[in-house]
Amino acid sequence: MDILSWTYLIVGITFALYIGIAIWSKAGSTEEFYVAGGGISPLANGMATAADWMSAASFISMAGLISFSGYDGSVYLMGWTGGYVLLALLLAPYLRKFGKFTVPAFIGDRYYSNTARTVAVVAALFVSFTYVAGQMPAIFLSMMLVDSPFPQIGFGGKVEDGSYLLDKLDGVLTELGFSAYTEGSRSTIDIFCITAALMLGTAGLPHVIVRFFTVPRVRDARKSAGYALAFIAILYTTAPAVAAFGMYNMLESIQNKEVSELPQWVSNWQETGLIAIEDKNSDGKVQYAQDAAQNELTIDKDIMVLANPEIAQLPNWVIGLVAAGGLAAALSTAAGLLLVISTSISHDLIKMQINPAISEKGELIAARAAAVGAVILAGYFGIHPPDYVAAVVALAFGLASASFFPALLMGIFSKKMNKEGAISGMIAGLGLTLFYILKYKFGLFGGGGPEAFWLGVSPEGFGLFGTVINFVVAFSVSRFTPSPPEHISDLVEHIRIPKGAGQALDH
Repeated sequence: MDILSWTYLIVGITFALYIGIAIWSKAGSTEEFYVAGGGISPLANGMATAADWMSAASFISMAGLISFSGYDGSVYLMGWTGGYVLLALLLAPYLRKFGKFTVPAFIGDRYYSNTARTVAVVAALFVSFTYVAGQMPAIFLSMMLVDSPFPQIGFGGKVEDGSYLLDKLDGVLTELGFSAYTEGSRSTIDIFCITAALMLGTAGLPHVIVRFFTVPRVRDARKSAGYALAFIAILYTTAPAVAAFGMYNMLESIQNKEVSELPQWVSNWQETGLIAIEDKNSDGKVQYAQDAAQNELTIDKDIMVLANPEIAQLPNWVIGLVAAGGLAAALSTAAGLLLVISTSISHDLIKMQINPAISEKGELIAARAAAVGAVILAGYFGIHPPDYVAAVVALAFGLASASFFPALLMGIFSKKMNKEGAISGMIAGLGLTLFYILKYKFGLFGGGGPEAFWLGVSPEGFGLFGTVINFVVAFSVSRFTPSPPEHISDLVEHIRIPKGAGQALDH
């Protein structure tokens, strides 16, 4: 069968499976809709959490980003993996012990304030919409290039001419005017800030945190975190190899080749508008170069993983499988994000503040309606994104870092943090980060290029500044405002005790 037929077949089978599961497991209550009834096993929850992680950004776009940026792309690997460790150790077990469905529910109850809950809802919507707008080639590619079925080993292997893959890439890219693949061009402070913002943002992601409410006990939350980390490790040690394989294959199949003799995959992707070739010097050949005046190839970073099997001339069924995997990666994370959006609106906003008397059926209807609205709005931004997927998602992590992480951490470990401090900190951190992103990523408030970045820090890394501001403002305001009630201090003490957690509660 041809590529299109294989793609339709495999994607059709997977979608039929998704629909079947959805019908079979249809939620009949808010507890089932929000946290799957709280009865998921640690292994299954670990797999589900890792699936949320393995989004279009985490694998497809990140590998494409690393293909073109080389060493600089390592900030995403370090930030996202390190952040999961922070989440598993510092937040997840304690939030599970607290026993509420959502992050806004924790913030609203811990800081005894509907205002705090509303700010958290707004932050959750910003984070989730930004993230959702952004969402298996590996073994075959490794075997073809370096004769190893393990991409992690193949990453350091040799290609046909006997040279090491990374050395070959360094040499080829340097000749074309680019930086060496294994060297970076970002400043040290920018790398530090991006990595830190990704780590802290990861620890505050609502759609990942909610996974830890789907297991029966705190012990199970810890176990599922361990399982998830194992699956994530496989993914994140594979992505750099896929990135290198993709860049090597792309250069080998295009650079200095006759335009009339380019492989079929080029024309296939040209039809999508994600690849463009302009023969600027009219020599009939393709030149890929750092110098814009000489460069004749424009390629979207996000297609590298999906195009990789075609570039490497793998079997058509593998290409169809990768397409299905790409959709699954995007859908897995989108589902979690849509759940956060719908629960924030239906539960934390409508039920807890606007209409406490709403029936459970009415709350479910509101949740599903909110999800539909979110799909429409996020779909628009997905069609018109401000940047490649990984960069857009990095902004979401920065927003989560600047808003949620300090409030969650202080809510667990500081009995003196009050509602006034938490609210002020979240507003200040989220507001400053939003301002910076809108100014330097979207050109609002006067705009400005990289030369105008504060201390040389890009919008992807500015969430760290917002996080620091959040902490500073929160602690400063809390010093001059009333202390939390005694029952809140007792509650903070209670959630730090390992035993005694029951099922997740909605109120």
